[in-house]
Amino acid sequence: MRPSSLSPSSGRRQRQHRRVPGASSVALAAGLVLLYYAFSIGITFYNKWIMKSFGFPLFMTLLHLLVIFLLSGLARRCAKRPARPLLPWAAYLRQVAPAALSTALDVGLSNWSFLYITVSLYTMTKSSAVLFILFFSLIFKLEEPRAALVVVVLLIAGGLFLFTYKATQFDTEGFAMVLGASFLGGIRWTLTQMLLQKDELGLQNPIDTMFHLQPAMFLGLFPLFAAFEGLPLSASEKMFRFYEVELLLVLLGKLTLGGMLAFGLGFSEFLLVSKTSSLALSISGIFKEVCTLLLATHLMGDHLSLLNWLGFVVCLLGLSLHVALKALSATGQKGTHQPKEPGSSPDLELLLLHRQEQEDPVGFPQR
Repeated sequence: MRPSSLSPSSGRRQRQHRRVPGASSVALAAGLVLLYYAFSIGITFYNKWIMKSFGFPLFMTLLHLLVIFLLSGLARRCAKRPARPLLPWAAYLRQVAPAALSTALDVGLSNWSFLYITVSLYTMTKSSAVLFILFFSLIFKLEEPRAALVVVVLLIAGGLFLFTYKATQFDTEGFAMVLGASFLGGIRWTLTQMLLQKDELGLQNPIDTMFHLQPAMFLGLFPLFAAFEGLPLSASEKMFRFYEVELLLVLLGKLTLGGMLAFGLGFSEFLLVSKTSSLALSISGIFKEVCTLLLATHLMGDHLSLLNWLGFVVCLLGLSLHVALKALSATGQKGTHQPKEPGSSPDLELLLLHRQEQEDPVGFPQR
């Protein structure tokens, strides 16, 4: 047998070189993070901007759902895959519809709140969804009770209290809407986790998930729209009693843009996770909160006191601790090669965690 021409030291250097990510990989990851930031932050400020001139958030959300459904259907048709899953009605109504309904109400209330509250207060209050996610995860036994979770709850709840205490731009009605949306978000992501863990449904691909969720979300939100916005919208000059077709088309174009942003957000998340990891996406989501608040103070004129900023920092510590706990749990399972308990998926929970503050109606990203 011919002896190897490589010395042990050169072999180690080659292995180390293979483990170090190249500049192209770092640049790709950075580009995907920036793309995710552009869509995620963009849709938040878009919703606030559009609500200043168009006061029908539920109609806007319905239009977004329609745009996402059409784009996801087009993507499914163009995808080069041998088979595209299409659920039967029985499985759809029993397993997908509950998650879709809670998602629709979460998104609808979130967008509705932009009529009353600032971007900064919305961002902070929506972070409280982690508390409800933990609550429902414990109920459905997707999470094991741990002392560290008490610290997470105290940090997030304490940070939210400090952020809203004597806030100069506080609105009770809008705050109640976002808090209700956060409660629904806890149900939403718990049902989402249970849904994605059912491999027999075949909804691991985000495009397929978007396609299946949007119809049920549309039907679930439509009665709320009809009750609160149906008559005012039909009598408004900005929609059904329009005078100029050109202005109507411009308005519809602006509303359609939001649906495209929502679809782009879901797809950018999928790209970031597939090229990096769900932990990278969760960490990016935490830093995105900082960028959102800084932009809100400079672009939207949000006023934050020193106490408000302190509450924001405390809340971020709670979110960071939650992400760290999930990462350690996932690393421990991989290191020991122990089989996962039924319903346990720390990596999936990491992936879902950063979505709790999003108001977009996209579906759920891939594991």
